[in-house]
Amino acid sequence: MIFENLIKENRQEFIAKVIEVAAYLRVKPEHLMFLMWFETGHTLNHRTQNRIGATGLIQFMPQTARFLGTTTDQLKSMTNVEQMEYVKKHLGVFRGRYRDWVDLYCGIFWPAAVGKPDSFRITSDIVAKQNPLFDINKDGDIEKAEIRTALLKQIPSEYKMYFL
Repeated sequence: MIFENLIKENRQEFIAKVIEVAAYLRVKPEHLMFLMWFETGHTLNHRTQNRIGATGLIQFMPQTARFLGTTTDQLKSMTNVEQMEYVKKHLGVFRGRYRDWVDLYCGIFWPAAVGKPDSFRITSDIVAKQNPLFDINKDGDIEKAEIRTALLKQIPSEYKMYFL
């Protein structure tokens, strides 16, 4: 499995859970692993928390955690395997509707973009300013195509085969 060397706790159990959740979501487990790797700052540390309080494998925002029936503090205290249940619950909303790995990422980043073409635009200066990596052309909007391009640049070359 890609990035498995980064998993410090429950490696075999965690990989099995990633495979189970990916099958449930009808996506490739490598895609799910990449997105969690990206969201955790390239660490796969399920206790990662950013400056605005987003926590965990897919950087759950506090309001998202509440919607899922938990808190970011509770998520942070869970094992990586336990937290995968919340990844499943969150991304399961669009189960079967993910066309590719970018759609899966949009299930984390901007759910309204799931299933939309690469020309779909997130028209929010605030979102563009908070995510400059994705606003490649610096126009204050983020096109789904820009997300694809930015994420492709993040994928280590030895794993690109899973995404092309």
